[in-house]
Amino acid sequence: MAIMITDECISCNACEAECPNTAIYSPGLAYNVGGQEFAALSEEHTYIVPEKCTECVGFYDEPQCIPACPTEAIAPDPNHVETKDQLAAKKEHLDKVGR
Repeated sequence: MAIMITDECISCNACEAECPNTAIYSPGLAYNVGGQEFAALSEEHTYIVPEKCTECVGFYDEPQCIPACPTEAIAPDPNHVETKDQLAAKKEHLDKVGR
């Protein structure tokens, strides 16, 4: 399951520096996947791109963004449920196409 940032976010971006997949972006910033640019997913607060979030599988045992958040605004995303195997495959894909 990918991780999401809720409306509790204060956009401090403490989580952004912790993400090994560069899946976390500041509000209003466009994001990139494999060299292709997409419009920002949120204009109001920091956001996580589900296509890039592997819950840190392949890098760490646990997602690194969750403990970095001072407001507890980061939670599992029920709209993007994935197994560890799927998350590992996503990491491999991102390794090939670029983050």
